[in-house]
Amino acid sequence: MTKHKGNKLADMPVGPLLISMALPMMLSFFIQALYNIIDSMFVARISEHSLTAVSLAFPMQQIMNAIGVGTGVGISASIPRAMAQKKTEKAHHLANTGIFLCLCYAVVFLLCGLFFAHRFYVMQTDVPEIVSGGTTYLSIIWIVSSGAFFGNLFEKMLTAGGYASLAMTAQASGAIFNIIFDPLLIFGIGPFPKMGIAGAALATVLGQVLAAVMAFLFNHKYNPSITFAVKDIVHPRLEAVKEIFRIGFPSMITIGLSSMSSFCINQVLLAYSTTATAVYGIWLKLQNFCFMPAFGMNNGMVPILAYNYGAKRYDRVQGTLRYSLTAILCLMAVLTVIFECVPNVLLDLFSASEGLRAVGVTALRFTVLSLVFGGACIILTSSMQALNHARYTLAVNVLRGFVLPAGLFWLLSAITGKLDLLWAAVPCADLLACMTALYFYRKMKADLSMDINE
Repeated sequence: MTKHKGNKLADMPVGPLLISMALPMMLSFFIQALYNIIDSMFVARISEHSLTAVSLAFPMQQIMNAIGVGTGVGISASIPRAMAQKKTEKAHHLANTGIFLCLCYAVVFLLCGLFFAHRFYVMQTDVPEIVSGGTTYLSIIWIVSSGAFFGNLFEKMLTAGGYASLAMTAQASGAIFNIIFDPLLIFGIGPFPKMGIAGAALATVLGQVLAAVMAFLFNHKYNPSITFAVKDIVHPRLEAVKEIFRIGFPSMITIGLSSMSSFCINQVLLAYSTTATAVYGIWLKLQNFCFMPAFGMNNGMVPILAYNYGAKRYDRVQGTLRYSLTAILCLMAVLTVIFECVPNVLLDLFSASEGLRAVGVTALRFTVLSLVFGGACIILTSSMQALNHARYTLAVNVLRGFVLPAGLFWLLSAITGKLDLLWAAVPCADLLACMTALYFYRKMKADLSMDINE
């Protein structure tokens, strides 16, 4: 078995390697999720309608996130594989093609922010405060989307090169900026203007821009496997585009379908009340917070899997999968117990009214039951992407991202007509998706065994 001296992806023991790669990203994603929650907490202090407006914007933010994360996953898996195969020129073209793609995304969402934000709200509600506040919020998020796309890309490049701590530093810096400037810009503290919901959006996009700039500078200074060249950015390689999308497309589908699912579920809930929609928005932020360690583990795990799969180090592949899955299952179980015990405390973070509390306690007690199944799905599907089984990931993600949650919410609403029972759709959807993921995981393990025997 060939050793790859000087490359920790090849030589460092799997347990410590996974900790060194995943822990910084888990902390970084934790901080990012924390500022998402804090953002909603401050917005909730403006009014419940403002919280609803931000909740309705969340599916559109998920679409941006889907594209950025999918591209980043494609980068974080394809570059280490190229490095393992000693194809440095290919790694260079992959990195520069990723920059070109992010430029394209930023232009598209700039146009969306200018022309489509208002239409998005009026098609869902006629409450003036929700439409006005939501249009302002989403317009800013879309118009200044470049920070979100480039931040994802440059952070994944750092992770792909083994510099997870630098990726964490960049992402955490943007999150901390957001946390600090959220109240300053929302409420007009000190010399800052009182901007309300626009301040929340502005703090978010400026934090993303800061994280992107820092991640770019870290790559330029510390990551020798990545080089940037304007001529290669403006002349992207088609084969690089194909490889990035081939690996990253399942992630785009996952988050993109989750966005569509959130939109459809919001339409079901709006038939009951805008408060139900606000509660669902709170759950999405809390769910995102809980799953951030899994996403961080995913970010640390994928380069290790991709490199060692490319180098045919299957023992390290299996060890990485085992450690990752065990850690996330344990963490999700602990979070489930904690959240089941304190639903009122969680709702108080969002300045819950009596009406919101009446709906929210039941909702949270149901929805947190999904955490263990959802965490397992994230690790299993990410491993399939990194190990050239993206078609399995796509199948699971279509089910988990859209078909099961949206379908079950609609079905329970049609059958029962009771809001309290609708929340059972969340754990049921993740349970069924997890069972499907386990089935495909076993098929993938059989395929890898065949590779080893060959």
